[in-house]
Parts: sequence; structure tokens; C-alpha cells
Amino acid sequence: MEKGAAESSLGCARCGKPALLQCPKCVELKLPREGSAFCTQDCFKAAWSSHKSVHPKPNALASQQSPEGWKYCLKKGRGRSLQLPRFDWTGPLRPYPISKTRVVPDEIEKPDWALDGIPKIEPDSDLQKRVEIKTPEQIERMRETCRIAREVLDAAARVIKPGITTDEIDRVVHEETIARGGYPSPLNYHFFPKSCCTSVNEVICHGIPDARKLEDGDIVNVDVTVYYKGVHGDLNETYFVGNVDEASKQLVRCTYECLEKAIAIVKPGVRFREVGEIINRHASMSGLSVVKSYCGHGIGELFHCAPNIPHYSRNKAVGIMKAGQTFTIEPMINAGVWNDRLWPDDWTAVTADGKRSAQFEHTLLVTETGCEVLTARLPTSPDVFPWLKP
Repeated sequence: MEKGAAESSLGCARCGKPALLQCPKCVELKLPREGSAFCTQDCFKAAWSSHKSVHPKPNALASQQSPEGWKYCLKKGRGRSLQLPRFDWTGPLRPYPISKTRVVPDEIEKPDWALDGIPKIEPDSDLQKRVEIKTPEQIERMRETCRIAREVLDAAARVIKPGITTDEIDRVVHEETIARGGYPSPLNYHFFPKSCCTSVNEVICHGIPDARKLEDGDIVNVDVTVYYKGVHGDLNETYFVGNVDEASKQLVRCTYECLEKAIAIVKPGVRFREVGEIINRHASMSGLSVVKSYCGHGIGELFHCAPNIPHYSRNKAVGIMKAGQTFTIEPMINAGVWNDRLWPDDWTAVTADGKRSAQFEHTLLVTETGCEVLTARLPTSPDVFPWLKP
């Protein structure tokens, strides 16, 4: 039996007395507290033969969580299952079934992976080794696309609250992107099944939107990339869901500050490896750790290209910043250890110790004197971060 929060208003399912104990199976299945509370172990044992009937059978549970045939994602997006995969989960979060792939209208310009999930130009491009200096025409397209990406992310932020599913967030991102004439870059990129990434609590990055409802106290990162007029714009933010504990607030704020401090040093002549030094220093001062497995990246007509921008110290990133370059900085900061593990879907990266992680990302343009944040917040962006209030 598990002891729940001090909710003395709950009555024992057997005798009606005030109850603080809960059936562990009901907790695991996230069934309502009413009907699963007991005053003592003896009452629980006496009621077990009848109480266990409220626990759905595995197949019934799958159909309950899987409206309209929703299924769990496997094999990097190429497989589906009605059963929850077996895994040594690192924290309390679990995957839920995902909905069918959303459709993009024929008239929308699409990247080369849209139909079959395989990028053709990107892997073999010389821009994987050479950092491109964008032309004024490319820069103007990047500005336009990044502004659209910002508007789409802001639309997603406005619907975040307890009770909404991450699939609903994905629907908003998908529809808002298409309404502006863009294509959601993550959709079918190496078979990724959704139009954005939603990373909740211990998920570091690449979380797949699913049927789980956000709960009061969660944190959720929404990562949006838009493809428009032949270029990509990429950004993400981590949001509070309802009332969040103080440690999570500090984690998210520190992550935001890490990105801001990194952006402040971007200008011609700065080594790419300096970004990681700045971020690591600030995170370490708060007792937090920096993820090493995922980096910022070049962006433009390719979704991912040179340069790599590691966020940790003593990295070996090569090269210096030059005017006309565009790339992302996107630190992932963990409350515990920096190490990560992959869920069975081969996309979702989670903290190895199950503690929470936060992330923020901007697409940047290096200018002659500093940098331009192409995905900067707009006057219309929702007021969701307390530290930005005057």
C-alpha cells in the first residue's frame, strides 16, 4: 500500500472511515483516488477480492488509453504496439499511445523527407563540414521563417495547462504551421511521427507528443521547427504546468539564463567552444549539470549542419564565428546527473537518474557587431516567465 497526500476527506472504500492509504495498483494505473483509498492494511486485504475488479485488464487498458486505435511508438517511429514496452524506466513518467500521423496539404512546400522519412540532401552535403555564410537573400528568408516559428511556439504556449495532452499541443503546432504556409520540420524526419517535440519532466529532448494529460506541477518543453521558403527556423522553451515546485522553477530559470549568457558572447571571432564554457559555468554555480549527448547546430536550407555547438565545458568544437552564419544554441540542463538514456521508441532521451531536465533554444544570426536572435520573443508572446516581468 502507498501512503497518499494528507487528504482526510477521502473515505475508506470498504468501511468509509478517513483513509490515507491507497491501492498501489490504482496508483500505477492512475485511477481515481475515490474508491482506491483504505484506512488500514486489514481493510485493504479484506476488500481485495472485490476491489481488484476495478483494475482494467491489459488489453482493456490499451483500448482505454488508445482512442481511435492509438498505439505506443517503437523503432524510431517505424513501429507501433498496443502494449506498453518493457523498460527499466528511470523516473515516474511513462509513454502513452500516440495518434495517427497528421496530414500536410499538397500545396505546402515540403522537405525531402516528408514522404518516406529519409533526408536525401542533408547527410552528404558539404555543409556538414563547412560552415555556410548566408547571403542577404537567405538571411531574409531565415528571418521570415524564424518569426513564423516563434508565432507557432507562442500559440502552443497559450494552450498549456493541467489536463491538456501533449498530442493536443502537437495539433496546435501542426495547424498553426500549416496556416502560415509552413511545414513542421520534425514530421517524418528520420521517421519522427509528430510535428513537434514535447519533453515532460525527466525527458531531456525529443519527447513524442502522446495521449498523456499534463498534470499540475509538470514542466514541459515544446520544440518547434518550421520549414518555409526553403529554410528552417528552430526554437524551444520550457513551460510551467500549473503550480510547480521551487526546485523546478530554479531549474527552468537557470536554463533560460544559460542560453541568455551564451547569446551575449556571440560575435565574429569568438570560438564555438566558448559557448559551452559559459553555459557550464552558470549551470555548475547552481548545482546543475549540462547534457553532453546533444548539441546546438547549424541551420538554414538544411535542418542540421555545421557547426556543432556543444553546451558543456572543455569541448572540442572547431572553428570561430563569422558574420552571416546561422546556428542554434539550445542548452539542456539537468537537476541531477548529465547522463541520458533512450526510451524504447529510440527518440525520447531521459535523464539517467529520473530527475528533471529543462531546455531553451534560439536560432541566431552572427552580425558584424554581435548577433541577431532570429527567434526572439515578440511583443505578443505570452507572459509565462515570471523573471521577465518588469
